[in-house]
Amino acid sequence: MIDAILTDAVVAVEAREDATDVALFPAEESSVGQAVEKRRREFTTARACVREAFAQLGLPPAAVANGPRGEPLWPAGIVGSITHCEGYRACALARASEVLTIGIDAEPNAPLPAGVLCDIAGPRELTWLEDRRRREPRVHWDRLLFSAKESVYKAWFPLAGRWLGFEDAELTLAAETGRFTARLLVPGPSPAGRQLAGFSGRWLVRDGLVLTAIVLPTSQPGASALSPSSADPRPSR
Repeated sequence: MIDAILTDAVVAVEAREDATDVALFPAEESSVGQAVEKRRREFTTARACVREAFAQLGLPPAAVANGPRGEPLWPAGIVGSITHCEGYRACALARASEVLTIGIDAEPNAPLPAGVLCDIAGPRELTWLEDRRRREPRVHWDRLLFSAKESVYKAWFPLAGRWLGFEDAELTLAAETGRFTARLLVPGPSPAGRQLAGFSGRWLVRDGLVLTAIVLPTSQPGASALSPSSADPRPSR
């Protein structure tokens, strides 16, 4: 499902049920040694997805532990992103020679908890959300905004190595095309010597989920991600 909003350079694997027969590597085990059972199931199933994605890329299984901020620590030469929510786990991987960074996120198509929206949305975003609620109430646009900003952070962090707050990126979502853009409100990193000013990506609402994805190809350092030419052949919704 999430592969519909990714490029051909990316391998995606997803699961709707938790894996029960996956043995973690010692480094992975240390990442969830004290975790509650729910978190352990999420982590383990996501690593099962990662193993399958490695196989599709022609690579042997390898440990993917968590870093200090919970970020996946990918083997050299690989970039990727992991997401999980109730009833859904997924990963997206690519070779670093083809893709600079990936950010994916999945959320239930349900309203955000009370009080969260004010913490993640700026004035322009709030105005846009109010309009979209009236036009298309079946999509929970507040959750979509949250998911897109999560994807922005996941794409940002491997390049910048530092925190990016919800307030540090302003999003514009195109309801008709299933695309979004994020304008960075803080200085961006400089992959390949060119400063990144923002990201672009795609979104999808299907089967009770909101999915968002960003892919920044190596051919576009310093530019917004996911060019129309690479994405148009795939359905947007």
